[in-house]
Amino acid sequence: MISFIKRLKSSNLLKIFSLTGISTIIKVITSYVTVKFLATIVGPAGIALIGQLQNFTTVLTALGAGGINNGVVKYVAEYKENHTTLRDILGNGFKITAYLSLIVGLIIIVLSKFLSELILLDGQYSYIFILFGISLFFISINNFFISVLNGYQEFRKFVIVNIITSVIGLLFTVGLVVLFNIRGALIAIVTYQAVIVFFTLIYVRKLHWFTKSFLWTAWNKKIVKRYAFYSLMTIVSAVTVPVAQVIIRKFLIHEYSITDAGYWESMNKISGLYLMLFTSTFSVYYLPKLSEIKEQLVLRKEILKTYKIFTPLLILSLLVIFLLKDFVVSVLFTPSFDPVKKLFLWQICGDFFKIMSWILAFVMVAKSMSKLYIITEISFAILQVVLTYFFVHYNGVIGAVQAYFVNYFIYFWTMALLFRNILVKNR
Repeated sequence: MISFIKRLKSSNLLKIFSLTGISTIIKVITSYVTVKFLATIVGPAGIALIGQLQNFTTVLTALGAGGINNGVVKYVAEYKENHTTLRDILGNGFKITAYLSLIVGLIIIVLSKFLSELILLDGQYSYIFILFGISLFFISINNFFISVLNGYQEFRKFVIVNIITSVIGLLFTVGLVVLFNIRGALIAIVTYQAVIVFFTLIYVRKLHWFTKSFLWTAWNKKIVKRYAFYSLMTIVSAVTVPVAQVIIRKFLIHEYSITDAGYWESMNKISGLYLMLFTSTFSVYYLPKLSEIKEQLVLRKEILKTYKIFTPLLILSLLVIFLLKDFVVSVLFTPSFDPVKKLFLWQICGDFFKIMSWILAFVMVAKSMSKLYIITEISFAILQVVLTYFFVHYNGVIGAVQAYFVNYFIYFWTMALLFRNILVKNR
């Protein structure tokens, strides 16, 4: 215990964990208020509908940005001292983001009626997709600038931007829901990041890279090819999980009801809230750090250090959440959401193996292991859907979270097997 505390005090990872913790606490609070507000206004069925739209926007946002944001983080971290290469990295990245977001946005607008019927099960919501198509350019540019900050490891600036955007997102969402009920919630989902970009621009406008010479350079085939690997990885990741969730949600609606699907979606939202601190640290510290490392011995040391620090913190956090599940549900939702409490145990067990496996999975992203990453992402997304069909058939709605646990349990041991040469010290 004493040695663990000493490791915590001396670790840069803990410092970043604490720093991102400030941002994450603000984000958790704003997300809590948003979820509580939505749950009170729209109920379980509305939460299920909102989940459908959020999954769709996640997929299209990744496509609109060309899926290069993790690549931006990696290459900025790797070449931040080489301004010549960095100009090509940023200039080509910005062009890819701008052009693709405009093209994908136009396609969304043209197909708005079809998408409304497909995603929201009603053609009357076509205006939501028109607004999303218009907003996509601004959302993509915002995410690009935040990725650059992340790559520079400007942690304090990154935290400040995230705090500001969280507060703005909360005010924007609450305002629209008050005015337009569930329609306002749907509008907020597809537009709030488009509003946030203007505040991000104010914050980054004086940074040395925010100039035409950095953000609008000639096309470089070599750089575009490098980004292509990240596009494949990010797009596959952004598509597989949300699509799997859409399939599972529709299956639950068909087999049971939209309300039962809403309980499952609510459990996902709770999970997302308490895991946000860990996943934020991965993006802000861990990915840039892994990208900088060249030697396998140093890489192994960084991975094991992360496990030594994160494992006890994660176990403690999940245990507290489980013991306080009644309180969590009552605070976040309304009495109509009480059935969600039955889903906690399996979800929390799945979350443990999810984070444990991500510590290794991020190595694939940092080291551009695109083929392996794509194969594992697709395989385990399919496996989760198959497991869900099987467990739900025999155990009801709780089977969806049982399938989640089994899927990530297998995923963790698969990652451990794939990276055993790094984990086990060579004699």
